[in-house]
Amino acid sequence: MKYIVCEKPQEFLIKEKEMPVRKEGEVLLKIRKIGVCGTDIHAFGGTQPFFEYPRILGHELAAEYIEGEAPGFKKGDKVTFIPYFHCGKCIACTNGLTNCCANIKVFGVHIDGGMAEYISVPEQYLLHGQGLDYDQLALVEPLAIAAHGVRRAAVTAKDTVLVMGVGPIGIGLINFAKIAGAKVIAMDINQYRLNFCKEELGADEIINPMTEDVVEKLKEYTNGNMPTVVIDATGNRNVMNSAFNYISHGGRFVLVGLQKGELAFSHPEFHKRESTLMSSRNATTEDFEYVIECLKAGKIDPSKYITHRANFEDMIGEFGKWIDPKNNVIKALIELD
Repeated sequence: MKYIVCEKPQEFLIKEKEMPVRKEGEVLLKIRKIGVCGTDIHAFGGTQPFFEYPRILGHELAAEYIEGEAPGFKKGDKVTFIPYFHCGKCIACTNGLTNCCANIKVFGVHIDGGMAEYISVPEQYLLHGQGLDYDQLALVEPLAIAAHGVRRAAVTAKDTVLVMGVGPIGIGLINFAKIAGAKVIAMDINQYRLNFCKEELGADEIINPMTEDVVEKLKEYTNGNMPTVVIDATGNRNVMNSAFNYISHGGRFVLVGLQKGELAFSHPEFHKRESTLMSSRNATTEDFEYVIECLKAGKIDPSKYITHRANFEDMIGEFGKWIDPKNNVIKALIELD
């Protein structure tokens, strides 16, 4: 079978190897669609934490069930799976927090992933497609990341939520915050994406920090109170550090984005607000199931996410275009026959 490997930063290669041999407790899947995410882009650029080369990327996957003994599944079923393989024994796992397992192996990050024609994965992570098509199933994992971030923030209709960074994860955050009934402010330096959030996703307000004073705009949009929830999806240290100035008194700051450096903020300013700072890592089965429910109910429209496509064979030539901001990529999909 063919597979694509990130051999080193800035280099993808297409290669061939033997088909995976399914072990006991595993299922054989034929990959149908692969979503390209920020992790893949950071890995290609050499800026992804917890990463080693060479690595087969890909964890936003829609697949066809080929072979296995997973209860309730049959050959030809459309499926996806949870790509966070947990140990089941650490303190996080025993408390039900499998998304932040101390020994986690994320498919396509810590171990080789799904940029391949076939893969074999443990059956316990498999999810029924429930009538969704392959495009929808390829979006389930990134949407689950967003759903988890919004759930971590305990967003309600009383909240005003600032989403910083409106790539695919940020767009998902906006979707789920709106589903929760919150007022949402989108912030990014990409005006095309900001306009997309306003026109297509129903963001209440947008801010471009390149042309506007963020603090003044936030005061204007919140009657001087500032957002009750701030969620970072930029993974940019400067943006994260600045955001401590954007939180309301009693507000919550959730870090979905990830960067390599340290955070720095004024303790007195943070303390007097009785602010809450939390990270949001991966997602749980509950989040995946919620996303599938929302897709089935039509609360999220995949056609608004997927803007670019390429066949598996053409992916390497297209990847450089996808990461160029001037090409206005929201979500790119790699397609296999």
